[in-house]
Amino acid sequence: MLAKQLLKKMYKDMVTIRYAEEILVEPITKGEVRCPVHLYSGQEAVAVGVGAVLARKDYVFGNHRSHGHYLVHGGTVRELFAEIYGKESGCAGGRGGSMHICAPESGFLGAAPIVGGTIALATGAALAASIRKDGRIAVSFFGDGATGEGAFYESLNFASLRKLPIIFVCENNLYATHMPLQDCRAANNIVATGKPFCIPSFREDGNDVLKVYELASKAAGLCRSGKGPVLLEFMTYRMRGHVGPDDNIQGCRTDIRPAREVAAWKSKDPICKLEKYLLLKKICSSGELKRIKEAVTRTVKEALKFAISGEYPDPKDLHKYVTKE
Repeated sequence: MLAKQLLKKMYKDMVTIRYAEEILVEPITKGEVRCPVHLYSGQEAVAVGVGAVLARKDYVFGNHRSHGHYLVHGGTVRELFAEIYGKESGCAGGRGGSMHICAPESGFLGAAPIVGGTIALATGAALAASIRKDGRIAVSFFGDGATGEGAFYESLNFASLRKLPIIFVCENNLYATHMPLQDCRAANNIVATGKPFCIPSFREDGNDVLKVYELASKAAGLCRSGKGPVLLEFMTYRMRGHVGPDDNIQGCRTDIRPAREVAAWKSKDPICKLEKYLLLKKICSSGELKRIKEAVTRTVKEALKFAISGEYPDPKDLHKYVTKE
């Protein structure tokens, strides 16, 4: 069994991600949030389970759905919300919005909306760590849709050739935007894509944070001992739409995902699963869990107020961070 404090921290981190995502639903729906927002609700176990095995010095790269990765790897809810609202106090100075969040001071080197766009960047970071021999590892988070990009295969090949300390983490939520996995892949075999490149590859339940942690720990150990890279595929499911609270936010059909499928995955809620474990093993009482949720609720509400009351960047600073050649 994992240490009690680690288990409690993982629970708090998962609840923080969920509450932070869900409190944004109303502002997005009302149009108060103007940038596209890809909510991470339902996939919390992957970010938390992987993040729990990483050191602060390690490199993490996200994608368009990276609030969870950011919050686990050093980012704050206040700076996340401020960035989503386009405020100067945001983690990217209000210039990037939801899909360009970063916390470089703690190793989260950034997210980007280009599908598969950060996979090669993470591979480069792993190469730098290998050359420096500084003990760092890199982690690249991406969705199942990104496995259709050429950069993914190029990165696997190069990482394998150089034995780089990188963990490729595919969060397979079964849909590439609104396209079901079976409609865009000849086979449900993402985990097998590492085999031609001689990369150790594993698939696991992405809604079970304990299983995620165990597999991520194994992968990190391989990378730190010079036996990387490693490919991990976690089967999970987003509870919200591709972008925004639901799939109808873009005027699309509401029946894109079968109701029975959605209900089945909601019954596998990763937070509920961990709650049951903590109660069963008497690691936490129901009262403790309630207090954790109440504390997280206060933090998230305060962060939203902070973001709403913040100042927008001065228009005179439009070119402040633009590099001129």
